[in-house]
Amino acid sequence: MISLTRLNGARFVLNADLIRVVEENPDTVITLLGGEHLIVNETMREVVARSIEFQRHTRSLCSGAELREHLSSQIARTENRGAPPHKRQA
Repeated sequence: MISLTRLNGARFVLNADLIRVVEENPDTVITLLGGEHLIVNETMREVVARSIEFQRHTRSLCSGAELREHLSSQIARTENRGAPPHKRQA
């Protein structure tokens, strides 16, 4: 998630994974994957830098092995919730 500012000064947070295109002409316009357009105060360079930092941060949180272990535990918890009480794992 990256923090940005609308032209009216309102702050908001955007999921950087949803960004399709960032343009400057002269306002910075962000086009999302769904086609929605957002105009922000930040420059194109700032939006790109924040997006890159967000991606680096999320990728550094866990290695592939840690991610597989985390996902496996999430799946197990989900499956465990639907099991009858006598078949749930401790």
